[in-house]
Amino acid sequence: MPGETTNPVTEHRPQAAAESERGALVAVLVMVVLGVAGIFAVS
Repeated sequence: MPGETTNPVTEHRPQAAAESERGALVAVLVMVVLGVAGIFAVS
């Protein structure tokens, strides 16, 4: 039984890591776009 419960956990960890990396990339891209828009708004 313990072997069966650890397999799904190890399968979900890479998915969670991929989702967190995707979320971080989206957050960085949004911050860059807002920064560029802010520069244009000030100038």
